[in-house]
Amino acid sequence: MEDERTADLIRAQLRRQRALAGWNQEELGRRTNYSASTISAVETGTRAMDLPFATRADEVLETGGLFVSLLGMAARNRQPSWFKPWLEAERFAQQLRYFNPTLVPGLLQTANYARAVLRFDDTRPEDEVEEQVGFRMERQEILTKARPPQVVAVIDESALRRRDAIMGEQLAHLLKMAELPHIHVHVIPADAGLHVGLSGPLALARSADGNWVGHLENQLAGLVVDGEDGMATLLARWEIVRGVALPQALSVALVKEVESQHGPQ
Repeated sequence: MEDERTADLIRAQLRRQRALAGWNQEELGRRTNYSASTISAVETGTRAMDLPFATRADEVLETGGLFVSLLGMAARNRQPSWFKPWLEAERFAQQLRYFNPTLVPGLLQTANYARAVLRFDDTRPEDEVEEQVGFRMERQEILTKARPPQVVAVIDESALRRRDAIMGEQLAHLLKMAELPHIHVHVIPADAGLHVGLSGPLALARSADGNWVGHLENQLAGLVVDGEDGMATLLARWEIVRGVALPQALSVALVKEVESQHGPQ
C-alpha cells in the first residue's frame, strides 16, 4: 500500500511540475529528450519512472532533486526489515566506517557501478534496479549535507583493479570523494597478505550519543549488531583492518595509478 501511495505521488508531482512550467507532454518530452508517449506513460503509471528519467526531469523542471528523492523514498519502502535499522543508523550517524574486500562501499559508488552491482541478481526487474540505484544515490546525500558525518572507507586493492568498463568512472569518483575533508579513503595493498577483513565486509555507525551500530552482509541478508559484545568484536576487527591499509596519501596515489590504466575519462 505504501509503495502504491509513493508511485501515485511521483506521477502526481510530474504532472504538477509540468503544469507549473506551462508545458504539455510533448514540450516536456522535447526538453528531456523523451517522446510525448513516454511522458504520458510515466504520468499514467504504465511505465515506471527510472533514475535516468528522474534525473533529467529534475534538471529540466529545476525541482532540486525532487524526483530522484521520490524514487529513493519508493526504494526505501521496499527495503527488507533487516536493513531498515541500519539505514536509520547511517542517516543520523556522526561517524561512519566501511570496509569491503571485494567492492567499493555503497556510499562511494557511482550510479553505473551501483547498477552493475544490483544486476548481480539477474532475476531483478530492470525498473527495480533503477529504483534501487536511485535510492543508493539518495543515501549518498548525507555526504554533502551542511554537517556531514566523518567517513572512513577501507577498500581492498583487488576491488579497484576490476577490469570492467565502468571502473574508470568509478575510480575518478572515488578520488573526487577523497578530496572532501570529511571523507578518508584507505586501500589495503595486494601484498598485505591474509588478514581478518577477508572474512567479509562490515560497516559501523556512531550516533551523536556515542553509541555504535554495526552492519554485516552475506549472500542472503544482513545483520544489524548493537549488543556490547558484538560491537566490541567489530570495533576490534575494524582497527585491525584499518591498520593493514595504507595511509591516505599513499592510498590516493594507488587509486590514481590504477585509474591511469583506464585512460582519460
